[in-house]
Amino acid sequence: MQRHIQRTRRRSLPLAAAALAATALIVAGCGSSNKSSSSSTSSSSSSSSGSSAKGKNLTLVAGVKGDEFYITMNCGAQAEAKKLGVSLDFQGPDQFDAGQQTPIVNAVAAKKPAAVLIAPTDSAALYAPIKQLADGGSKVVLVDTTLDNAGVAVSQISSNNEAGGTQAAQALGKLIGGKGKVLVVNVKPGISTTDARAKGFESGIKSQPGLTYLGQQYSNDDPAKAASIVKAVLAKNPDLKGIFATNLFSAEGSASGLREAGKLGQVKIISFDAGPKQVQDLKDGLVQGLIAQQPADIGAQGVQQAVNAIEGKPNTKVIRTGFVTVTKANINDPATQKALYKASC
Repeated sequence: MQRHIQRTRRRSLPLAAAALAATALIVAGCGSSNKSSSSSTSSSSSSSSGSSAKGKNLTLVAGVKGDEFYITMNCGAQAEAKKLGVSLDFQGPDQFDAGQQTPIVNAVAAKKPAAVLIAPTDSAALYAPIKQLADGGSKVVLVDTTLDNAGVAVSQISSNNEAGGTQAAQALGKLIGGKGKVLVVNVKPGISTTDARAKGFESGIKSQPGLTYLGQQYSNDDPAKAASIVKAVLAKNPDLKGIFATNLFSAEGSASGLREAGKLGQVKIISFDAGPKQVQDLKDGLVQGLIAQQPADIGAQGVQQAVNAIEGKPNTKVIRTGFVTVTKANINDPATQKALYKASC
């Protein structure tokens, strides 16, 4: 989301147009859209007494509370919680910021819920607060983002962000004819998901010798800052051809920057995430492709893993979910519609 970042989309990314000539991209994205896979077959048994989780209290701490990516994640988590007979509280900061998220985590720790699903806003700074949760007896499931030291969690669930970034590079390269300057508008360093997307994009660029990579710049999840970045880059590189926005707010700001610079339609945008604003931008031709994650699936599987831990059942340590490539050509397909993020449950 971001996202992901204020929305991941920010995660971000939840920050999911003119027709993409990349048929392979669409097939690849859709091919991974309806199933989840674990990147690790190893499981670990919880030290719980094995009592039923029914009636237990769980908490989901989002990266950004108002981000459609995390709202959609909450929708999936709430549905699964109801199915499994547990209650789920939803909290999160107003911005994708460790300083804002940490006091929320501390307050949650004081209440000692049976389990906490959390999207850390910093892979290092959130370790101590999250460890406090685990030390207090709460089972920890990392959703969307992760920690440098993730051993404190019973499970990690996220999209395959690096692969998604590589796919975005391939799509953007085909969209601009395999030649030209391209830029990444990212959120900020230290966010596991968006760091991975940028890494995957850079890797994808290296396989396309006709592209000139201008590197990445950070918007701090602020659309206005992203717009300023794009305008400044255009002033120095008026021949800029493409932008990869790593999350929702990066995409919104990049589109605004192009609009203000009179470059709409000339510079192509591929974005992660598929919030309502991004979908409208796609329909309006402001962006040409969206890499939609599956936040509802992440939330549902997060609750499943939390309940397994509470009941003393084995956990899947690492789960990677897929994504759907959304274009103007497939936006109305039923499968694509299911991949779009929600503003409310």
